[in-house]
Amino acid sequence: MQVGALIIGDELLSGKRQDKHMQALIRILAARGMKLAWAEYLGDDPARIESALRRAFAGSDLVFSFGGIGATPDDHTRACAARALGVPLALHPEAKALLEARFGDEAYPHRIHMGHFPQGAAIIPNPVNQIPGFSCGHVHFVPGFPSMAWPMIEWVLDTHYRQLFNDQPDIEMTCIAIAAKEGDLIGLMQDFTTRYPSLKLSSLPNFGNEAIPQMHIEFGFAGQPALVEIAMAEWVKVLRERGYEVRSI
Repeated sequence: MQVGALIIGDELLSGKRQDKHMQALIRILAARGMKLAWAEYLGDDPARIESALRRAFAGSDLVFSFGGIGATPDDHTRACAARALGVPLALHPEAKALLEARFGDEAYPHRIHMGHFPQGAAIIPNPVNQIPGFSCGHVHFVPGFPSMAWPMIEWVLDTHYRQLFNDQPDIEMTCIAIAAKEGDLIGLMQDFTTRYPSLKLSSLPNFGNEAIPQMHIEFGFAGQPALVEIAMAEWVKVLRERGYEVRSI
């Protein structure tokens, strides 16, 4: 089960606000030995949001959706989720109780809409202001406010997905080959990709910088620690045998 993110809001695409959710999600997952497989940014366009949610519901990934679950006219996510699932929006009884406890009579007529979720949804507790998010299967919806969204994500992971935690997470090891050219090493990279199919080999050419003025390539292996160490040791040995100066990072 891979993990993905849908990050919603015109303000992110216009540059009015900088997204903080993706880096936070990467950190939250890494603390549990997990990693983010993909992320998608969406404006406040109901058709695009609905289309993205249809894909999320149809897939098998664990998905976190950020933003658009408030009560203002530009908050489309709850309605889009219901349409994507083909179910009506319904006032969740537990959400109703939370909103009435939080706002009293002022929950009506507008704030109560924040408790209307796709029929059959489960709530996600909000430790900051008690206005809940919601889950529909393996897709989980949290507010756009970081102070609320991040602890809610941690609650979802710790409550429902402990089986995905990894106490020996993947690592990445890198090295730099001075004066190397990718075209000269494609065959070698193909050999190592075949030899270590469970590892990810990366190649990042650089035409020189202040630290290393010569052209160079940063090579990396990512995967389980023991295998990464073996592959990197072999890689460095082969590069040096071919006459390259190799530096560790």
